[in-house]
Amino acid sequence: MKATVDWTGNASFKATSGSGHSVQLDGPPDHGGENLGPRPMEMLLMGVGGCSAFDVMSILKKSRQDVTACHTELEAERADAVPAVFTKIHLHFVVSGHGLKENLVKRAVSLSAEKYCSASIMLGKAGVEITHSYEIRDPA
Repeated sequence: MKATVDWTGNASFKATSGSGHSVQLDGPPDHGGENLGPRPMEMLLMGVGGCSAFDVMSILKKSRQDVTACHTELEAERADAVPAVFTKIHLHFVVSGHGLKENLVKRAVSLSAEKYCSASIMLGKAGVEITHSYEIRDPA
């Protein structure tokens, strides 16, 4: 896997993935940023959410669950001192669908957390406390 990051002025950077997708990163205004994109640590948090949500949906599809929506809410805490690393991350999955079986949703979340989500498992091994929860809703 490869990526590039190019400075675009002030505290702004264009990050490009090896697959050719780009995102603008920017620092906060009090550090020279212009709020042109997410902060790098926000991208890291979103990456954890995306990785885990991808796993949960893949597992639920293989379990033949009729999922109509999967919304993942992430909340993180960071250390007060530099480096301001993540100390805690909580992922809350809101899964909607027809006739979803709770045991299969619980299993999907657990498998992502314990076996499949490379991003959250990596951060957990680095000392970040990572927790998960879920709820099931009827489709809107």
